[in-house]
Amino acid sequence: MQLARVVGTVVSTRKDEKMVGVPFMVLRDLDLENQLSGGSIIAADPMGVDRGEVVLYSKGSSARQTEMTRDRPNDAVILGVVDQWEVGGVEKYHKFKTITPKKSPK
Repeated sequence: MQLARVVGTVVSTRKDEKMVGVPFMVLRDLDLENQLSGGSIIAADPMGVDRGEVVLYSKGSSARQTEMTRDRPNDAVILGVVDQWEVGGVEKYHKFKTITPKKSPK
């Protein structure tokens, strides 16, 4: 699973018949410091997430294991909405409050 921020939506009126009714979101990968990193990916959204939320997503064959995506030609799916995470005892993200990263001393 990967951490990502929802940055947009994708609307596709013409698509494979098996993908009709599946909403898509644009995700940007996050590193453990809650900074955008790497690239972007389009993921199926069985959760009904909103732009700006932090989510967990899965790629590959695991993306076809949810109720919405089972037996569909899908390569990425949102599996959950993140409420909080910490690394080494330091909170890096909390959905309901702003975490300001500490600046390193100069």
